[in-house]
Amino acid sequence: MRHVIDILDLSTDEIRSLIETAQDVIAHPGDYYGVCGGKKLATLFFEPSTRTRLSFEAAMYELGGNVLSVTGAGTSSASKGESVADTAKVVSCYADIIAMRHPKEGAALVAANNASIPVINAGDGGHCHPTQTLADLLTIRREKGRLGGLNVGLCGDLKFGRTVHSLINALSRYEDVRFVLISPEELKLPSYVKDNVLKPNGIPYSQTASLEEALPELDLLYMTRVQKERFFNEEDYLRLKDSYVLTPDKMKLAGPDMCVLHPLPRVNEISVSIDDDPRACYFKQVLNGKYMRMALILMLLRDAGTIR
Repeated sequence: MRHVIDILDLSTDEIRSLIETAQDVIAHPGDYYGVCGGKKLATLFFEPSTRTRLSFEAAMYELGGNVLSVTGAGTSSASKGESVADTAKVVSCYADIIAMRHPKEGAALVAANNASIPVINAGDGGHCHPTQTLADLLTIRREKGRLGGLNVGLCGDLKFGRTVHSLINALSRYEDVRFVLISPEELKLPSYVKDNVLKPNGIPYSQTASLEEALPELDLLYMTRVQKERFFNEEDYLRLKDSYVLTPDKMKLAGPDMCVLHPLPRVNEISVSIDDDPRACYFKQVLNGKYMRMALILMLLRDAGTIR
């Protein structure tokens, strides 16, 4: 049974195929309605979500399928102590595919190892978020016309940011990509990402605490929020939460074609006055996420022999 737990579960050829499918969905939406008729997606979200959960559900509905939803551990048997493994086995009896978000790293892998239907990781703790990365890649491809040859700035919470970790894993497989890691000392990219991904693959990167210094050289700026839910100490969160705020004055330092991405939700790190800037692409990302999740659902159900 094929699952997608990490972005590295997908080859670059498969990512290209998913992007092509998503672009075809955009161009010919009517051709896809009803493809998943009679099929059910179970969305198991044991951690709060708006965009990811709704985009999965919208994706399945637009493919003509149906959705079974669990939102929050308190509304499921997890509150009674049921294990992730048992939950996966039970839900496999009711649905054709699972999208799961969980606060614990590795939970999606446990589900995949016990489910008899495809499992998609919709975010597991601070580990990774492959479908957000697919949304990011489609957005970059549509806005920049390429996935290689880019100077990519990653700004904010690089320590706990699962979207950042997944995006680095994905873009490191394309030629001539360079990363600029922008964060306070306490939220720097974990050494295991540098040691396991960047250094072995000879991917150039630099680290800085200054967003202003980095902006002029970037093709793409990926902003992230400082995540309160990942901190053990509220004092540390309060001290770091406004480390970076992207404003119109700072945007003057950036090139005319630089794209600003953000996995959302945003708190204070991007001024709302930037929303109308043509370089602001974060709401396009949201829509692109639905298209890429449609493409992924189609791929996994076809691989499973559930649909043609």
